[in-house]
Amino acid sequence: MATIREIRRRIKSVQSTAKITKAMEMVAASRMRRAQDRTIAARPYAEKMREVLTDLAAQHQAEEESQPLLVQRPVKRIELIHITPDRGLCGGLNANINRTAAGFILEQSVPVITVTLGLKGRVFMMRSGQEVRAEFTRISDRPSVADVLPVARIVIDDYTDALVDQVYLCYTQFVTTMTQKPVLWRLLPIEPVIEPGRNIEYIYEPSPQEVLSQLLPRFVEMQLYHALLESIASEQSARMVAMRNATNNANDLIEELTLTHNKLRQEMITEELMDITGGAAALV
Repeated sequence: MATIREIRRRIKSVQSTAKITKAMEMVAASRMRRAQDRTIAARPYAEKMREVLTDLAAQHQAEEESQPLLVQRPVKRIELIHITPDRGLCGGLNANINRTAAGFILEQSVPVITVTLGLKGRVFMMRSGQEVRAEFTRISDRPSVADVLPVARIVIDDYTDALVDQVYLCYTQFVTTMTQKPVLWRLLPIEPVIEPGRNIEYIYEPSPQEVLSQLLPRFVEMQLYHALLESIASEQSARMVAMRNATNNANDLIEELTLTHNKLRQEMITEELMDITGGAAALV
């Protein structure tokens, strides 16, 4: 059994850990609030862009062949954009998103190359022996659209040059503070969902075809930016919850160790009193 000195030393160690996890929880909570606000603010813009793109595609289905990002061709190679955090200590977030990407790759009958955003995804793909087309790490917690422009450029060029025939996007969607959901969907070729019975007509200048050609690359950039914001919000939420659980577990362990310490101390005092009593009785 551990001595009183060892238990005291362990209590101090756990108390130090609890202070660290509490501080990390507070930092993650502050960053989470900002990330959530940015994510929620970006959703209406992404949805409106998808709505306009759908309307343009519905009006000009016959002209899709002139738009490289709308052309569908036989799939011989797939590109996967894998978005993960740079750091750990966020519960099962990294494991879940990496598992989703790995499951998708294993299901494919054609080669898959990856573009990774985040250190955890890059390390996972390298260890798995996957071909990494490009990697981006140390992305700010407050990203701008400019941060995803190099990624969008690589993806668009690879698709228009027929180096790949499909592009998929894998990231973690922020649902609530306690819930983050891995999401995987096809980014290219763009396939707008045309709603039945939609009769809204817009007037586009200089022409619908010109607007569509300018909107398609912006659509790819916006989807990447929105996915990055969702991932950051999910990371900070998962880290805050993980650090809160770690702090609670540390406090519970401190209570158990303190109780054990008090019991040992009480036993020691009792033994000393019995020795004193026995010695006094022997002198009588």
